[in-house]
Amino acid sequence: MLKFIIKRLGASLGILLAASFLLYVLVINSGDPLQDLRESTADNREHLMAQRVEYMNLDQPWYARYWDWLTGVGKCFGGACDLGTNIQGQNVNDLLAVAASSTLRLVILATVLAAIFGIAIGVLTAVRQYSGLDYGVTFLTFLFFSLPVFWAAVMLKEYMAIGYNDWIKEPDISMVQIIVIALLFGFLMQVFLAGDLKRRIITFAVSAAFVGVAIPYLLWLNFFRYPQLGLVGIIILSLAVALSGTAMTVGVRNKAVLYPALITVGLGIIAYYATFSLLESPSTWLLIIGGALSMIIPGAIGYFMGGRVRKIAMWVSAFTGLVAAGLTTVDHIFRAWPEFLALKPRPIGTIGSQTPNFDGGFWEIFLDRGAQLLLPTLLLAIISLASYSRYTRTSMLEVGQQDYIRTARSKGLSERTVVFRHAFRNALIPIATIAAFDFAGLIGGAVITETVFGWKGMGEMFKTGLEHIDPAPVMAFFLVTGTAAVLFNMLADIFYALLDPRIRV
Repeated sequence: MLKFIIKRLGASLGILLAASFLLYVLVINSGDPLQDLRESTADNREHLMAQRVEYMNLDQPWYARYWDWLTGVGKCFGGACDLGTNIQGQNVNDLLAVAASSTLRLVILATVLAAIFGIAIGVLTAVRQYSGLDYGVTFLTFLFFSLPVFWAAVMLKEYMAIGYNDWIKEPDISMVQIIVIALLFGFLMQVFLAGDLKRRIITFAVSAAFVGVAIPYLLWLNFFRYPQLGLVGIIILSLAVALSGTAMTVGVRNKAVLYPALITVGLGIIAYYATFSLLESPSTWLLIIGGALSMIIPGAIGYFMGGRVRKIAMWVSAFTGLVAAGLTTVDHIFRAWPEFLALKPRPIGTIGSQTPNFDGGFWEIFLDRGAQLLLPTLLLAIISLASYSRYTRTSMLEVGQQDYIRTARSKGLSERTVVFRHAFRNALIPIATIAAFDFAGLIGGAVITETVFGWKGMGEMFKTGLEHIDPAPVMAFFLVTGTAAVLFNMLADIFYALLDPRIRV
């Protein structure tokens, strides 16, 4: 494996070198960086031209400038990158640090959401092949995949930002709207849960009735301006995760997996009270450490109590712990929502990555940045979700026709075990490739998204560099995206070996 990785790394570096050379040549030959100053009538025109020549080293031949950039990139291995200066004399290192933090925050979240929901939808449609759900999801995924980014961004701004901001001032839902929402929810639930006609009717009636009662109750509580989850909500949802995780893997009758998951729920209740004062005004590192501990401790409990299925018990317990910790965090976010609305009456932002001069506590700032992140993240995730769902569906159907799947079914294993323990793992192998390239592709695709939503990220830096025939920002953009593509492709190869031991040979 090490030899294979070294070979791939060497080939990838060669590809990056050739691509950087080609891109540099194309950028510097796309126009004249002094064109605007040549047409200027300013008295200090000659001084401005000389200054720009100095900033961009235009007095040197193109190959010398490329070599300077390449040697500056080589210094990155020593931790002292030198990516030069842009057309205005600003250090590109500083510009890249700010732009990359903004863009990567957007792209990483969009990739994670698209992968989780896309893979889940793909598995579900593969299991329910040629059903109404399959046809409906197929239509929607192709629709989302075909959406023009700029048009979808404008629609999100209009209905999920401006419309919501107007509505949240005095939240109200008419009886007609409640009935329509209840009927639509009931219809979707019976499609997802399927079954015979009697079961579908019961599912539709129960789901529609639940929503028809829940929405007026939430309006009566003024939940949308004063949301609350509380310990009871955390316990119910954590138990649901523990039971469903156990049921999907080995079945709820397997006590070796069920008991550690239930113990994890109990630890979550203790942690809720123990960390309450800490989470009123936490730090980012406190949340990261808490999230890690919420997986490590339950995972260890599952490992030691799991017996012959200790790996499954470990992962189910760790996931339950992570969800319980996440729900505790959501509870504190809900508590901060009224104060956030007081500071920012129109919460969903449409321009920029954060509100200028916004003053508030940790959770208020968290909500502000999250609200600004919502629309562009949702847009990128919806478009990427289509690829994940379709590739997962195809991969699951292909794996489902293999001999070992037929053998597993003939041995009498439950369909749950066949799908999740035999088919799903092997179906993930091609998905790893999609995830690797989708991440780098989203960084490039974020150019339009960042332009529409006014984000000062890598897309804006790349676009500005092209407009001004300024190679330094463009090459910095290439350095990050190209390196991301190589790195994630390498991680995909390693992930292959973890999923299928035969690949290691």
